Amino acid sequence: MRPAIVLLEFDSIAVGVLAGDAMVKRAAVATLHAGTVHPGKYLVLAGGEVAHVEEARTAGRAAGGHRLIAEIFLPEVHPAVVEALVGRRQAGAEDAVGIVETRTVAATIAAADAGTKGASVRLQSIHLADGLGGKAYCVFAGDVHDVEEAVAVGVLRLPEPADLVARVVIPRLHQEMRDNLHAHPEFLERVAGYRPEGGR
Repeated sequence: MRPAIVLLEFDSIAVGVLAGDAMVKRAAVATLHAGTVHPGKYLVLAGGEVAHVEEARTAGRAAGGHRLIAEIFLPEVHPAVVEALVGRRQAGAEDAVGIVETRTVAATIAAADAGTKGASVRLQSIHLADGLGGKAYCVFAGDVHDVEEAVAVGVLRLPEPADLVARVVIPRLHQEMRDNLHAHPEFLERVAGYRPEGGR
């Protein structure tokens, strides 16, 4: 995905498929990823040259109508956001972490991009919708002051104030929680992988 992305979030799967089809028929985007997420939403993510992505966005919005519940268009997306979207996590031992949790996937992507551009931090990860009841969150890491700045800038960039579920900055995150944060985020996966000392 370069150098622009658009994400459209629909509350109808059928209409989401219709919109995705309209987008790729209208513009020669470089990449298109679409699919379902909990709870019954449909996401369409397109990337490519700015003009093509804008055209695709227009077509998707027109086809989606009132079933479009959230969107984000980033004409110059930060490379770290693209890396995080494809599942690459950046572990580290920085002084602080900051988390922005939102009601929609689009809002978290907006916060991640703005925070990464607005402060000297590392975007550790983005977690989207599945297993989260449709919510999403991003994790920043760095010095306390920089993480505070990234979280503040990210929250300011949210499409709607009501998109915010929570924002936190945690100085000196304990190593136990750091290990959990870097691992698979779902609780059952964490518990299933646990073996008590001396266990088989």
